[in-house]
Amino acid sequence: MALYRKVEAVTQIPWYYLAGIDQFERSVRRARRDLPKENGLISIYYSPRQWVGPLNPNINDTNPKSIHFFGGIGLDGNGDGKADRNDDEDVLYTFAHYITTYGTDKRYIKIALWEYYQRDKSVGIIMNNARLFEKYGLDIIDKHAFPIPLRWNYSYRSTWGDRRGWGGLRIHEGTDIFAGYGTPVRSTSYGVVELKGWNKYGGWRIGIRDLNNNYHYYAHLSGFEKNLRPGQLVEAGQVIGYVGSSGYGPPGTSGKFPPHLHYGIYKDNGITEWSFDPYPSLRNWERQERQRKK
Repeated sequence: MALYRKVEAVTQIPWYYLAGIDQFERSVRRARRDLPKENGLISIYYSPRQWVGPLNPNINDTNPKSIHFFGGIGLDGNGDGKADRNDDEDVLYTFAHYITTYGTDKRYIKIALWEYYQRDKSVGIIMNNARLFEKYGLDIIDKHAFPIPLRWNYSYRSTWGDRRGWGGLRIHEGTDIFAGYGTPVRSTSYGVVELKGWNKYGGWRIGIRDLNNNYHYYAHLSGFEKNLRPGQLVEAGQVIGYVGSSGYGPPGTSGKFPPHLHYGIYKDNGITEWSFDPYPSLRNWERQERQRKK
């Protein structure tokens, strides 16, 4: 936070946008093997040639003047006379300075991000990260809750990858948590509601994206929590809907299987999105919540 605030004071880019960018970069790097991992506190990455300039004979150049001469983007953010791509403050300042060339208010920040990432979804994720950080601070990234209140009756096992036949042969991309009709369903993380409505497979369903760029999918609901809407910020443990048996047909279809929550997680790596087994995470969040209640 101290570093975000320091760069904010110099560039006038609000700290939560800087945090949102940094968190997006961190989640993408952890999801892709072809990208370098974090080399410090800040996860924004510049290649050596991008930093020092494509024709610069010194690939490790830290002289701001020669870097500028050769068309590099590296800047000295902490006033030590060096533009070092391994220095967190220089890296963060360089990205913030790039944004200031477009402007410092929200609409110009969005334009700058689109020009940099060339992907609407990446821009949307970063802007929502910023909204979450602005409202809740930095301490919410790894806070989670089990999707069913522990005092209610429920059961589940690992069902990810099982075969499903309705609508065509496919694998089961989630874990089924069986519970009675009307059992509250809670958000497992802090995040933003991306989707709410009907799907012929999932019935009444909700999609929420968290700060780690995970998309949490809650399906077969009997209904939604009142006033829940796309774009809304939600907290870990907040009730978002209720267990049902909707789906496998046109809007309103229900009762083709026992009531349960289908819970899935999808990861975005900045290019594409795929599902992964949520069962280990569910077991971990359930255990953590039980420990907190002791």
